Amino acid sequence: MENSTMLEEMALRALDEIACSKAMTELEEIRIRTLGKKGELTGALRSMKDIPEAERPPFGKRINEIRDQLTEALDKKILEIKQADKVVRLKEEAIDITLPGHKQRIGGLHPLTRIYYEIRDIFVSMGFEVMDGPEVEYDKYNFEMLNIPKDHPARDMQDTFYVSNDIVLRTHTSPVQIRTMLKQDPPIRMICPGRVYRSDDVDATHSPIFNQVEGLVVGRGISFAHLKDTLDRFLKEFYGEATKTKFRPGHFPFTEPSAEVDATCAKCAGKGCGVCKGTGMIEVLGCGMVHPSVLKGCGIDPDVYTGFAFGLGLDRLATIKYGITDIRLLFENDIRFLSQFK
Repeated sequence: MENSTMLEEMALRALDEIACSKAMTELEEIRIRTLGKKGELTGALRSMKDIPEAERPPFGKRINEIRDQLTEALDKKILEIKQADKVVRLKEEAIDITLPGHKQRIGGLHPLTRIYYEIRDIFVSMGFEVMDGPEVEYDKYNFEMLNIPKDHPARDMQDTFYVSNDIVLRTHTSPVQIRTMLKQDPPIRMICPGRVYRSDDVDATHSPIFNQVEGLVVGRGISFAHLKDTLDRFLKEFYGEATKTKFRPGHFPFTEPSAEVDATCAKCAGKGCGVCKGTGMIEVLGCGMVHPSVLKGCGIDPDVYTGFAFGLGLDRLATIKYGITDIRLLFENDIRFLSQFK
């Protein structure tokens, strides 16, 4: 009888505590104290061995009833506290939708990215494919197969970053042209954009890291006239239909004949300014007919196929087109500078 009285008192006390609880932590403490493995109900079950056998069934039944009663009361109180917390949280997190919103700053493409997309789209519209290659390149592809012998000045340490005797950081994207000719039979029409590296001091017009876009066309009957027409069309698309071009003799080990191309200054429209040094024209790229030994080295018969190649500096074209006087602005990522190109 004493055990039954204590059990009822414990149940009433627990129900009253549950009803008065204000926090989840209080409910958890009540649950552990009454329903846990070492709780009061478990202790009551263990005490059944000390009561008369005839009283055990009703006593055990009452323990189960109290367990269900407490569990139900706990679940109900937990739901009540959660709902109350939700109401408080919604009130605290309420947003006044009548207030004006904060204007979000919208970014824009980097000027180099803009220039690349323009160049890429122009050449793709002419039927060129875009190819890619590694920036850490074999000496064989970067120099030897481009008709640049061991004693060529471009191989000097002050111009090239050497990883080892046979591996360099590519000094131009021309190795991609070699890789393309080695794995693809003519006709070939491709451009290869990418970052290149040369040991150079940083100043307003030089950087040890810059970007190039080089192009290659190989096929039957390709002539210098095709080269001139292609580049003239590109520069007119890029700078405007009024752009004039001038081809001057040049020299590159991997092309013969070679030429350097001038175009109407984009800043002064040919009138003469500080950018073009008063000439009205400015150098924009180099080009030439692919040297027969380069074709032959790639397994292409120079008696059957001819081709032309060209290369332009992405950074240089960006500075000319946008009137940028210091190339370092393209790499310093000053938001005041970049925001002008949104």
